[in-house]
Amino acid sequence: MGSHIRFGEEDMTVIGVTKNVIQQNPYDEVQPAVMLMRPYFTFQGLIRFKNEVDIRKALAAIQPVIEKYNPSYPFEYQFVDDEYNRKFRTENQIGRLAAIFAVLAILISCLGLFGLASFMAERRTKEIGVRKVLGASVSQLWLLLSQDFVLLVLISCAIASPLAYYFLQKWLANYNYRIEISPFVFLAAGVAAVLVTLATISFQSIKAALMNPVKSLRSE
Repeated sequence: MGSHIRFGEEDMTVIGVTKNVIQQNPYDEVQPAVMLMRPYFTFQGLIRFKNEVDIRKALAAIQPVIEKYNPSYPFEYQFVDDEYNRKFRTENQIGRLAAIFAVLAILISCLGLFGLASFMAERRTKEIGVRKVLGASVSQLWLLLSQDFVLLVLISCAIASPLAYYFLQKWLANYNYRIEISPFVFLAAGVAAVLVTLATISFQSIKAALMNPVKSLRSE
């Protein structure tokens, strides 16, 4: 503050220092910049409104002032949040498409799991009947029919998580300002996958476990 710098042919005094300001491409690292205050040579200005200010009333008050001192140009304005949303429009569209396809993939997987659980329960009908006769409870039979599916899901998560981490890191490497991927994200995804699997196959598992053992033993 108060120090002097030379800019071209002019000596200038530093009157303020700000934090990093992203002015152009938000993907690139912020470069050093000098903001000049030249009231006689201005193309645009930045105005910050307080949260309690009515934006419409503020713009209505600013417009005649701008038009008075700059009548040759129309009064135009943009909001910072709108401009940044426009810069990240591609990422937002990719995110929405990824979410849609992820939901579709989960639904298709659930349908496949439901059909496979029904098939497995039917194949083990006699085994279930014998276990019930020998005293197996519904919860034990449910666990018996569910554990194979849960094991497959855990193996899938163990394979998919490192691959997902690798490709996410490569994608994030394109941005200078990026988040850090927490391992809890993959842990939460694994837990969610197990819960969805259990919710999908439980209907068939419990239905098979509640079946009359006499009918189970007579089935072909």
